[in-house]
Amino acid sequence: MHTLLKSVLLLSFILLSLSACKKSVEKAQFLIFGTLVDITLIDVDKARSTEIFAQVQQNLQSMHRDWHPWEPSMLMTINLAFTEGECAPYDQRLRTLIETSRSTEKLTGGYFNAGIGGLVGLWGFHTSDYPILTPPPTASEIEALVSQRPSMSDIYFTDEQVCSNNPATQLDFGGIAKGYAVDLVSEQLQQLGVTAAIVNTGGDLRAYSHKDGFIWRIAVRHPEQGLIGLIEVAQDEAVFTSGNYQRFVEFEGKRFAHILDPRTGWPVTELSSVTVLAKTGIEADSAATALMVAGLQGWRELANALQFEAVLLVTASGKLYMTPAMEQRLELYMEDDDSQWQVEVVE
Repeated sequence: MHTLLKSVLLLSFILLSLSACKKSVEKAQFLIFGTLVDITLIDVDKARSTEIFAQVQQNLQSMHRDWHPWEPSMLMTINLAFTEGECAPYDQRLRTLIETSRSTEKLTGGYFNAGIGGLVGLWGFHTSDYPILTPPPTASEIEALVSQRPSMSDIYFTDEQVCSNNPATQLDFGGIAKGYAVDLVSEQLQQLGVTAAIVNTGGDLRAYSHKDGFIWRIAVRHPEQGLIGLIEVAQDEAVFTSGNYQRFVEFEGKRFAHILDPRTGWPVTELSSVTVLAKTGIEADSAATALMVAGLQGWRELANALQFEAVLLVTASGKLYMTPAMEQRLELYMEDDDSQWQVEVVE
């Protein structure tokens, strides 16, 4: 939940439609969690779209009010209670985030862990202002937190409250909240009768269409080399990227990216980004984060365990790794010849 400025997004998604020129298009933009949220509606008249956007904005504002990790919110109240060995009230949406994060941590073997909010704060990533120019934490400070083994498995529910038996466990949903938000808004739009739309949170999105022959085309970009290719979405699908190219600490010539390995407390460095296609945003968001942490050695096994078929990795050196399913979905962009990208398809 950090500032994502479109002008400097190094790996983003450009929203296009094969037939948008023949249909009415209404757009709105909101700022939530320091992230720009763009909503695009197809074949909805101006008056109706204004009503819909007002309802969506209310929904997004409620998420901001409840889930923000470093501004006054229900989540901050819960984290403070955990620190003091107490319990706190919750609502159903926060319970969904907690339970999904807990099951994902177990499924990923700890590559994904939403209970490391203390580590995220220690690194200074509870901010919307990047780059961070203050010194990074010391190895001993990091080890002191990691040794307390914060985990979503520490959390349990009573009838009305959520509790933790480990005060070091602090919730931070930066690797899953955008996915859940996209799902909630997408489902809200469908309930309101919108038959084709995109909900885009700073480049992570869910696109759907219940119109025959209507296809969204999503452009995937490399942090430095521009357009990688296009992915077509015809019905209802989430496309999420976890990337190490914008939010970081920069100190004395060294850069420390914001995605942390929960097992060590240190930023991951091997990959620049991971892109995942899934049925829902909450699945795609958390999986992309976990796959970033798994790295080149562990990503394929983890993708299999999570049953994600379409995955794309971009290494720090610019090489592309992808699954066969992603190879089928991604139309690579070639400027001059087919040697522009170094690609390895991993069965």
